[in-house]
Amino acid sequence: MLEDKLLIFKFNRGNRDCLRIIYEKYKDDLVTLAAALLTNVGAAEDVVHDVFVSFIESAETFRLTGSLKGYLATCVANRARNKNKANRRQAGSGLEDASSVATNSGGSESGAIFGEEMRRLSRALGQLPYEQREVLILHAYSGMTFRSIAKQQNVSINTAQGRYRYAMDKLRSMLDGEVKKWNR
Repeated sequence: MLEDKLLIFKFNRGNRDCLRIIYEKYKDDLVTLAAALLTNVGAAEDVVHDVFVSFIESAETFRLTGSLKGYLATCVANRARNKNKANRRQAGSGLEDASSVATNSGGSESGAIFGEEMRRLSRALGQLPYEQREVLILHAYSGMTFRSIAKQQNVSINTAQGRYRYAMDKLRSMLDGEVKKWNR
């Protein structure tokens, strides 16, 4: 947190190396977050790029009041939400077809198993209602509090917690169902 405040202080005063450091520090987490919300890695990379472009534009006026990672995750979630809305309007359907977030690294047996597990999880996440998926990802992966998520989604804390609970229940149900299919 203190490191982030120092980076922002320098960034606000024109030090562009700080932007590179911030980008490298949070890029992977933000792309993973966006990919989970959008179920499309290419669109996720675009969203993170757009967030950093906006971040650059606010260089002289940006003030960090909380966690930098939380702030960037909120920006990514908002852009992902807007992109999903635009896609629904444009295509007249729900989510885009889920694409694999994970890649098989190295071709080893454990890599293949891990890759398949990540594909199953990605497919299951893609089937959750967006609001539930967003709360689940923001809380479980980004570590945001339910209070912050509720404020971002403009709902009560109880609603945010309920969405999280419903998402976890649905995810367990979907993944348990797949495990039972595989064991037959």
